[in-house]
Amino acid sequence: MAGHSHWAGIKHKKGKADKQRSKIFSKLSREITVAAKLGDKNPDMNSRLRSAIQAARSANMPKENMKRAIDKSSINTESNFENIRYEGFGPNKTAIIVEALTDNKNRTASIIRTLFQKNGGGLGTQGSASHNFQKLGVIKIDKKEINDDEVFELAIESGANECLSKDKFHEIQTDSNEIYKVKKKLEKKIHNFLSTEIEWMPINKVNLNEDAKQNMTKFLEQLEDEEDVQNIFTNALIEN
Repeated sequence: MAGHSHWAGIKHKKGKADKQRSKIFSKLSREITVAAKLGDKNPDMNSRLRSAIQAARSANMPKENMKRAIDKSSINTESNFENIRYEGFGPNKTAIIVEALTDNKNRTASIIRTLFQKNGGGLGTQGSASHNFQKLGVIKIDKKEINDDEVFELAIESGANECLSKDKFHEIQTDSNEIYKVKKKLEKKIHNFLSTEIEWMPINKVNLNEDAKQNMTKFLEQLEDEEDVQNIFTNALIEN
């Protein structure tokens, strides 16, 4: 499931809140529509749709928006969306992966390529940047749902590889092709999930000085602003 960018340390100004929420809802709606179009309209029978809806709930998307997105999958039969991954390098030779969901890959490729070039980077071929990352299934659960000891036991029983308890959520890591199998077992005890996604986790992070952090932040925000972009991953260390 997609719908938000996986680069940390970016604090959006309060004035941007409504604009950001609208963009997040738009991306989540697109994922719901595509998931419903590719599989069963019943989320109980469609793990991708179920995860998309759970992510939408976590983002406080209104129920009518979710219903409208599902209905759209039956109405808009001519539009075919594709999941496409772009790989490249940004400022200071940092590795970047951009995942898009688009109905016009030529348009999207042109936009992404231009943004990379404008920010001192460049797109590469598939595999050029991804070797700097590990592809994992990542399931996040609010800490209010279950305590540290219980989630650790549950993760082991469910066949997960790793369970990390962070400040506000538990993060369960799996092999990318096992994520829905593990999640199905977790769902026997957990009813609310923050997100269920395939993520590209950097193997080693690249330190940036303050100027480079600002340039990287600007670049990532420009990428995130694009409607077709669903997820962004980087090995740049830009946390404050």
